[in-house]
Amino acid sequence: MATVHHWTGLEARALRLALRLSVRAFAEHLGVAVRTVSKWERLLATTEPRPDTQAILDTALARADAPTHLRFETFRSETGRSTSSATGGLAASCGPAAWEYESWTDDLERAVVAWSRQDFPLAERLVHRWTSRLQHTGSDQRGMYLLARSTALLGDLRRDQGSVIGPLSAQQSYAAARSLFAQLDVPCRIAQMDLSLAVVAEMSGELGVAARRYERLALDDRLSRRDRARARLWVGTALSKEGDHDYATRVMLAATREFEDLGEPEDWSVAHQKLALAHRGAGDLTAALNFIGIARSTATIETPMQRVRLDTAHGHILLSDPATRDDGLHVLDKASALAARFRLSHQVASIEGIRAMSTGATGLRG
Repeated sequence: MATVHHWTGLEARALRLALRLSVRAFAEHLGVAVRTVSKWERLLATTEPRPDTQAILDTALARADAPTHLRFETFRSETGRSTSSATGGLAASCGPAAWEYESWTDDLERAVVAWSRQDFPLAERLVHRWTSRLQHTGSDQRGMYLLARSTALLGDLRRDQGSVIGPLSAQQSYAAARSLFAQLDVPCRIAQMDLSLAVVAEMSGELGVAARRYERLALDDRLSRRDRARARLWVGTALSKEGDHDYATRVMLAATREFEDLGEPEDWSVAHQKLALAHRGAGDLTAALNFIGIARSTATIETPMQRVRLDTAHGHILLSDPATRDDGLHVLDKASALAARFRLSHQVASIEGIRAMSTGATGLRG
């Protein structure tokens, strides 16, 4: 998600446009005077909101949904170039390709929604429709920015479908997007790609490498506070997979408190799911069942991916106790069927791995 380290009238205007509000409606949305917003619109980068108003703008941006964040970053990138040079981005945006950029932005928003629903074919069609457009924009900053966002989204799509490494993989997409964001000098986006690459390292089994990257990113002020908390949580997941369950639990609990302070209920719920698995790994099935119960009852967003992850964790925990083994297999069967239906191949492989380990452990006990 987008983040702003220091607001000026320029960023405030970009947020208003992203929210699709009039000056008056934006002022009411923030709880400030209309003349204050009018001043931001007039003076742009040469005026700065007061510290308390900076915090209000932080909150408004943090509460915005993913499509709004995408519009905000697009407007900020575009208008930022226009104010820094008399022949900058605004002039370019008024050129003959302006309608294409608007269509591209709209299609990216639609692709984000399709991705969130795991409608991968639609999301891929919407993204691939535009990824060759850079050849028509040359060195145009806005075209490069949209290409970078499209490439990053392709990485998300490939990651969720289990294509983690290789020439057409999440790793390659994230690396390409990072290179584009570096050329555009967008630090927060560069750091987000570093975070995504750390996730890829964890998914491909490089747990030590992933944990070290997460640890660095948890302290990286280029990232938003929410993304730093996620990095801290993922330090715990990588460590737990390596068998260091006690330290992993402490790190995850710190991340959970951070999500609570930030008012992020979905991340808070996911953190409890991760804590449940860490306690299962440590052999404390009572605590594991308690935490997975909290995660299942507090999840606020229902998507196929999240349902599969919750059911996989729940089934894994139930499978660890001989008394609930059959229940665990039933839950995993449902999770596997849902994962296969939505082409979540990494999740299918993970479930098969859990079943295989369970069968092996049962055979050893027998």
